[in-house]
Amino acid sequence: MEELSQHLLNSETGHCWEKIGVFPHHGIALPLCSLHSEKSCGIGEFYDLCPLIDWCQKLKLDLIQLLPLNNSENDPSPYNASSSLALNPLNLSLNELPHLSEFPELQEQLKTYRSLPLPPRIDFSNVKTFKSTWLRAYFDAAGKKLIESKPMQQFISENPWVETYALYESLKNAFGGTSWTTWPPELKTPTSDEYSALIREYWPMIAFYITLQYLCYTQLKKIKAYAQERSVFLMGDIPILLSKESADVWENPELFDINWEAGAPPDMYNIEGQCWGFPLYRWDVMRKTQFAWWKQRLDYASNFYDLYRLDHVIGFFRIWAVPPGLTGKDGCFIPKEEALWEPQGREILEALTAATSMLPIAEDLGIVPTIVRPILQEMGICGTKVMRWERIWNEDGRFLPLQYYPPISLTCLSTHDSETLDLWWTTYPDEVQAFREFKHWEYTPNLTLAQRKEILWDSHHTSSLFHVNLLQEYLALFSELVSPNPEEERINTPGKLLATNWTYRFRPTVEEITTHEELAKIIEKAIFSPDSLSL
Repeated sequence: MEELSQHLLNSETGHCWEKIGVFPHHGIALPLCSLHSEKSCGIGEFYDLCPLIDWCQKLKLDLIQLLPLNNSENDPSPYNASSSLALNPLNLSLNELPHLSEFPELQEQLKTYRSLPLPPRIDFSNVKTFKSTWLRAYFDAAGKKLIESKPMQQFISENPWVETYALYESLKNAFGGTSWTTWPPELKTPTSDEYSALIREYWPMIAFYITLQYLCYTQLKKIKAYAQERSVFLMGDIPILLSKESADVWENPELFDINWEAGAPPDMYNIEGQCWGFPLYRWDVMRKTQFAWWKQRLDYASNFYDLYRLDHVIGFFRIWAVPPGLTGKDGCFIPKEEALWEPQGREILEALTAATSMLPIAEDLGIVPTIVRPILQEMGICGTKVMRWERIWNEDGRFLPLQYYPPISLTCLSTHDSETLDLWWTTYPDEVQAFREFKHWEYTPNLTLAQRKEILWDSHHTSSLFHVNLLQEYLALFSELVSPNPEEERINTPGKLLATNWTYRFRPTVEEITTHEELAKIIEKAIFSPDSLSL
């Protein structure tokens, strides 16, 4: 461990490791939107994290990984972000907004909405309609006080991006949500004078959008402070790509290449490949400003997080590019010259890691060039190890023993894009049979409670420094805490446009999760007690 510690502290991410500590970390992962509590309104809210933070502290878990919190407009997927910086106002804890006590009618509206029965899955349309209308009424009542306050004026001064973002949102609203590429020329690429005129013309709406971002900033920053007081780290998620219909692409079109769409090549799970529809980056243009746009993203995220998941890290080396209108299997890698992949990836990662004290955790799944993981290890950047995929593929495909996981990694049982453990068990019988042989288990049609406990134990006792599982993998210890249909516990199915994608809601409330004594007992023993397997 001493040699490993020295390597990490002397690596490009050494300043980040000093803050986090070179020792095993354990935690949970979740989409915030999937939570619901007695105080939230139809969707998970920032303050719903407080009881979860207390719960983690009690269980000696020191990490909560959150899926992206970016504003994504009408798309439930937070990876289809309409801004690289703006947070999703749907996650605002309305009950905690300033000056609310002065407006009994608004309080009564919240009480009425909270009393309505919750559907099993998130109804984003309903939630957005209610919250947007309510927040507009709240702004009409309290906005002037907020705008004129010193804290908000300081927020605007320190975050000049927010005015441009708010103007973009105002124009989107004025043009009925149509693509910015169809707007009049003076709105697509306004001059300095035209920009100033637009700010004056649309100021009432701009002030509203700025206020929403100020409130998001204030609440999430308080949540980070709350977690720090309890020695719990928050890990955010930085999507590598952005929607073409984003404020960033509108404001800085020179940074993006809309002649291609990013995706993924065919693999064993997606034989047609994937096309995500996102524009590519013009790295040659970004290089001229030392990747200032990316550094701004990380700087703002550091207000809220101690670590961050670096989404699709392979894309910094090379990315699968698809011509518009074609399918994922019709793409190619850019850069096309393989000799350029290593210097490009190394240059970008060195710039990003030097720009922030947040520790990166790389999502390095899929078809990975051989150069990528050695560079991550060298730089002290943990990769991601999904246990079901950790096999010795170049030999007989047997599962990798726990002690052979690279320490500079994060172990998990599943991801938001994969099946949960239960669903994997019933969907891939050949893979499960190989796993049974690895564990020396006899055949069982369903995953037993004893097997689940042992797998959870294994996931927390690999050689990795980080051990983080989706919250529903722990809830599944008790049948009443999850859906009887394992399909309903899946968050997203990549490459498919499904109504169920990103609408997942935890079956129990936050209060039910954090007061479930037997759940807490099993989790604590599954992680820390050597005799847990005899439970």
